[in-house]
Amino acid sequence: MDLALLRTFVTVHRAGSFTRAAALLGLSQPAVTSQIRTLERQLGRPLFLRQARGVTPTAIGDELAHKAAPHLDALVEIAETGVDEESSLRTLHLAGPPEFIAERALPALTELTGDDGQGLALRASFGTAEKALEGLAAGHHDLAISTTRPRDALLTATALCDEEHVLVAAPHRVEQVRRDELRRAGAPALESLPVVEVHESLPFVSRYWASVFDSRPAPSGAIIVPDLRAVLTCTAAGAGLAVLPRYLCAAALERGEVVELHHPPVPPLRTYFLAVRTGTLAMPHIARAHERLQRAAADWT
Repeated sequence: MDLALLRTFVTVHRAGSFTRAAALLGLSQPAVTSQIRTLERQLGRPLFLRQARGVTPTAIGDELAHKAAPHLDALVEIAETGVDEESSLRTLHLAGPPEFIAERALPALTELTGDDGQGLALRASFGTAEKALEGLAAGHHDLAISTTRPRDALLTATALCDEEHVLVAAPHRVEQVRRDELRRAGAPALESLPVVEVHESLPFVSRYWASVFDSRPAPSGAIIVPDLRAVLTCTAAGAGLAVLPRYLCAAALERGEVVELHHPPVPPLRTYFLAVRTGTLAMPHIARAHERLQRAAADWT
């Protein structure tokens, strides 16, 4: 069986589209379609079901992908790194949310970049859970950290850690919310404060309100900025209230730059998953990074 055909097949399987696969491979869409048809003729079975938007693998297609993808990934690794025995340096491509990657993942992996001949070169990409998992499935990344468990059959995920969410504001903002009203009325008393968030839909505040107050938030966004570190900075400056991961604001809480507005008996949690393409943990550099992150996560929780 032609390895080029298998490579095209696996790329289509991961991309879910002939068009996206063609872009990833640097081929025209007709060329990708032709190669898949050739492979289907050789196997005597259809590998994909064509739909209005993209393609869906058949049972045979899924089975072939599970068998072929890990071996093709290993061949690509050999081709990219060469066979120079004098250097064992490997590049690890990591993707995930910017704050978590910067504050937790990269510090944990830095020790693997030593100059002892076994070091890793690290490359990090920031993005949403959806983008990180799409890039992982397409072969752009080796590891992805996501708050969503992947559904792609070619991806394997391990629960990494839970993060606690806390409701915070600058000390002088707390004076706007009388403590006895906060204890008696809960969420409505807090809605006099503007909100600092990462998106207009107020994802962190909405999740907190639903979990703690069993309601939907009514406050308006004062500042919308797509980075939780900037949310913390603006909140400490007095812009309004925010919901943040405790690990990100723990130091600011200790210094008194922000204070907790509420102490629910069961704080809201969000789980992070560490995802890889199935079979790639056989590659030593990916396995080392995967194991190091899991060991570090034991201290995070």
